[in-house]
Amino acid sequence: MITEQNVENGAPAAGHKVAPSKEENGLFSFGSFRKGDEELGANNLALFEEENESFFSSYLKGYTTPGAADEEGAKKSADLGVMLGVYLPTIQHILGVTMFIRLAWCVGVAGIGQTFLMLFLCCFCTFLTSISVSAVATNGKVEGGGPYFLISRNLGPEFGSAVGILFYLANTVATSMYLVGGVEILLLYIFPELTIGGKAVHTDTGLMGMMSHNLRFYATILLILEFCIVAMGVKFVQLLAPVSLVCVILSILSCYAGGIEKSLYPDAGQSICMLGEHLLQAKHILPEEFGIDDLCTFCVKNASTVVELFCPGGVCSEVFLNNELRCVNGFPGFGSDALVENLGTNYLKFGEYALGQQADKNVEVFQDVTTSFFLLLAIYFPAVTGIFTGTNMSGDLKNPQASIPGGTIAATLTTSFIYFSLALVFGMAISGPLLRDKYGLSLDGGMVVASLAWPSPWILLIGAFLSTFGAALQCLCSAPRLLHSIAKDDVIPLLTPFAKLTKNNEPFVGLILTTVIAELAILMGAMDQIAAVVDFFFLVCYAFVNMICVLHSVLGAPNWRPRFRYYHWTLSLLGAFLCFFIMFSTHWDYAVISCLLCLVIYKYVEWKGAKKEWGDGIRGLALSTAQYSLMKIDDKDPHPKNWRPQVLLMHSMPWSKETVDVRYLNLMNLASQLKAGKGLSIIVSFLRGDTASVEDRRRAEDVKARMEFDMGQLKLRGFAKAVIHGDDQLTGSLTTLIQSCGMGGLRPNTLLLSWPVKGIDEDDSEFQTFADKMHAGVAMDMSLLVAKGITDFPTSAVKMTGTIDVYWIVQDGGLCLLMAYLLKQNRVWRHCKLRVIAIAQETDNNVRMQEELESYVYALRIDAKILVVELSDPQITKVAFERTLRMEERTKFLKGAQQLLAASEKKATAADGETSDEVDLVSDSEEAKMAVPAEQAEQERKLRALDRSKVHKMNTAVRLNEVILERSADSQLILMNLPKPPRSIEGMDDYVHYLEVLSNKVQRVLFVRGTGQEVITTGS
Repeated sequence: MITEQNVENGAPAAGHKVAPSKEENGLFSFGSFRKGDEELGANNLALFEEENESFFSSYLKGYTTPGAADEEGAKKSADLGVMLGVYLPTIQHILGVTMFIRLAWCVGVAGIGQTFLMLFLCCFCTFLTSISVSAVATNGKVEGGGPYFLISRNLGPEFGSAVGILFYLANTVATSMYLVGGVEILLLYIFPELTIGGKAVHTDTGLMGMMSHNLRFYATILLILEFCIVAMGVKFVQLLAPVSLVCVILSILSCYAGGIEKSLYPDAGQSICMLGEHLLQAKHILPEEFGIDDLCTFCVKNASTVVELFCPGGVCSEVFLNNELRCVNGFPGFGSDALVENLGTNYLKFGEYALGQQADKNVEVFQDVTTSFFLLLAIYFPAVTGIFTGTNMSGDLKNPQASIPGGTIAATLTTSFIYFSLALVFGMAISGPLLRDKYGLSLDGGMVVASLAWPSPWILLIGAFLSTFGAALQCLCSAPRLLHSIAKDDVIPLLTPFAKLTKNNEPFVGLILTTVIAELAILMGAMDQIAAVVDFFFLVCYAFVNMICVLHSVLGAPNWRPRFRYYHWTLSLLGAFLCFFIMFSTHWDYAVISCLLCLVIYKYVEWKGAKKEWGDGIRGLALSTAQYSLMKIDDKDPHPKNWRPQVLLMHSMPWSKETVDVRYLNLMNLASQLKAGKGLSIIVSFLRGDTASVEDRRRAEDVKARMEFDMGQLKLRGFAKAVIHGDDQLTGSLTTLIQSCGMGGLRPNTLLLSWPVKGIDEDDSEFQTFADKMHAGVAMDMSLLVAKGITDFPTSAVKMTGTIDVYWIVQDGGLCLLMAYLLKQNRVWRHCKLRVIAIAQETDNNVRMQEELESYVYALRIDAKILVVELSDPQITKVAFERTLRMEERTKFLKGAQQLLAASEKKATAADGETSDEVDLVSDSEEAKMAVPAEQAEQERKLRALDRSKVHKMNTAVRLNEVILERSADSQLILMNLPKPPRSIEGMDDYVHYLEVLSNKVQRVLFVRGTGQEVITTGS
């Protein structure tokens, strides 16, 4: 019986059974062949049975997702969803110290307008990169190493190692940036008394300034503390993550609340002391025993502290005499004119308090650095990094291909909204001079943003410090693991020691190196300088991830099938351009150093590194280029991700200017419709003639020109060739061409043939050359595509609708499904729906096979409706016996006819005598078919004498033809596995007859035979 299991879009439908027509008992009951079945394996697919090949149903049983074997015995996946697995961790990583201590200053210097432009460049760059990450991460499984894994598996070990090391350095130096930023918050705003040298050194931020030494000293202490925590294990690191995230969220909310509170109660804002346009340092105005809340009491010209400051020895300065001293509200709220005041730019040079006005550094608030738009861009860009967090956690996600795109893009948009809204809040609620007070000197060392927060500034101070400490812990924890992933791949011999893990599965050796590098970065002293270095490491990594999308999309690699559909290569190209633009516009010297460092690592890996074949896009690019690429490609089987059909099409038809063979044009049309694979096509025409004849060579050139013209009309990329052969050289020419055709990695791997029109009166008939081509293709391990009914195949001007059915019977490396996928990429077949029909055997579990096939096709990122058809406990049908007997008698007749023809040519016998002998043969054949009831015993004897294997094969053809006619009667195209051709020409007639029965009454059939090598993969 035949049973069907139906799955559409992953949802199984109720299966139902279809009973076969009842057969009579006796000879056709299959009982007399029971013993023979045991010898032949007793399966229903005898036609497709091969010694070293497995059926597709068996392949599914053993199918596992690539990489799963490496995870055996590992801890069970956390099965995290979008929110806990990607969204919240990414937000926690993106939101950090830069937002708290630099965003308000950026608004004061650049103004709201250019701050928005700066934020747009930063956020748009990471948003475009998030789209590229989503596409690459959903194009297969992402393993350990995150971005390094993506780049190395898509651009090759050289680029992967180079960018992977830069990304490792980015995380390592980011640890230093977060620690130095945390120490800045600690010494300036929380415990200023811990500053070595006192508050007076807070503005001494030069390379060898006292404040820079403080940052180095305390950041080193924190680094040692974090080293001890990370060394105890990752579980200790994760304990702080929820606390840090909650503190960051509360801190942000307190800023919004503070802006609203200052607007409702304008007098609630902290006041500042200004002398004209000069913002004064509060420590010189307030006596030591008074706090910042008493500032207005002493911000008057007759205050003793003011007189001592501006009138030493009784002589007052001109600035003091010519300007009014006033105490103004530094936080006027949304209802004030602060928004208009803060729209414009105020790019000040070092030591200035206003444009072109030098400040008294002992009294006034001044800029400690010469500011510019690109300086602010370099300082703030680290605040938008962290978009790879979800990718790094792919092993803990329940559904990475759904969670990574949604979580990463949502986190990017959320943090972008937070940055834009906070910048607007700061610009509307805080006065301009106070925004430019980078270290809060006008607030007696208070943090400007913390003074805006409601209900208490300590919410923001504690939240900002804990966020920096937690972010540094995360970076110090992830960087050694990234280094371990690079070392484990064994592409850089120098990193071999870092591939070792402790008994607790911790990369301790890598942690030591990471701590040393982080300490070297801390010695740079200031957070702004460290942030600039971090920028370039992240930007190089982002640029190459964008280039992966561009490379795969432009090349159109068959393996490029990401689940995430909302991307385009132009967006990725724009993202890569933005990355390089930000690099070279902020610090061109750092950018050059980063690129040189990347190049040095690339060349080192290329020179010394181990050779790895990961099916990367660079090799795919090499397949599409000229002589240089040919020298780069090894002459060996490509990785499944780089496999594409390189089609060889051969024909030996007669050429005429008046007539055109429709089969020739339709074969070229079919090859053109497979061009989504971006493979090469070679069209060869065999012409009978003499190579020494000038006329024959000229005719060959004309034929070649005609083929090139036809290829151009069909937009078929490839080469045309006309081969001249002698009268008895066709078979040798075919085999020689197949063996020698192509060059290096551009050698044809797929032979495209049309179904033959059989003739018995010529030695080089189409049937004979068909057999020779097929044998030569199999011998050279080429894939075979045999189109039956080629005259009914559509031209490129037709758009088909309906279904394309793939009958997957044996495991052929996925060639059947790949051919259907490539056809669907062409506009001719694009509107057809794909159905995969797997043929199950009696011993298969249909339900389980259905689930496994559903999972397998989903992992391949191919949308298809799935059917499982079972041929269980089959009976040898009467039709099978009769067709086998008819085939044997037909073969006998053809052999006899060939012998008569040969004898007639030798003896030159009369035509009527030849006809008489042929009639005798026909009468013998007819005699076997017209058995009378009295001769029933003789008929059964003949049937029992038939070759069991031939009966089984014929039965397979008959039964599958019934299934095809029942299930695919309205299908536009049938793709099915091509059984292995016989080794001898004698068996070719029976072989063709089996396929004729198998495809009987089917309009279009494409027989597909792979080599057993995988040509389609679930990997990235």
